[in-house]
Amino acid sequence: MKIIGIVGWKNSGKTYFASKIIKKLKIKNYRVASIKHAHHEFDIDYKNTDSFIHRESGSSQVIVSSSKRWVKITELNNSEELSLQDLINQLSETDIVIVEGFKNEDHPKIEIIKNASNNYLFKKISNIKAIISDEKISTNLKQFKKNDIDNIVNYILEHM
Repeated sequence: MKIIGIVGWKNSGKTYFASKIIKKLKIKNYRVASIKHAHHEFDIDYKNTDSFIHRESGSSQVIVSSSKRWVKITELNNSEELSLQDLINQLSETDIVIVEGFKNEDHPKIEIIKNASNNYLFKKISNIKAIISDEKISTNLKQFKKNDIDNIVNYILEHM
């Protein structure tokens, strides 16, 4: 299983590039999973849905299942967040995992750069293998233009 990270500062386009890469990998018949880190509280169920009512009533785990998909919601109650490896261990039958965020973990990463500056993540964190930017950045890392999704995916498959 390959694990590829997509990192960048807020609003740099991480989700956009993760989705484009996932689509291209899927077209190439890879089994793709994704893990997205959230820095804030989030809900996947909403007020007045059955799963929300179950959770709000005190259920620490809720599973919603249909013939199309299933999801498991686990309340952590402010306990320690799961590690990336713990989350990866929850996956099955996957060739490639696209990880958005988790920038301080040790998997290979691609940095999305929205605007050239001196505040690059590749100068601060380990294991960034390539960058995506429409501006030329002074680095020895592999660089891609933002519209070069095919070559980015080929690089992931061949070099990461």
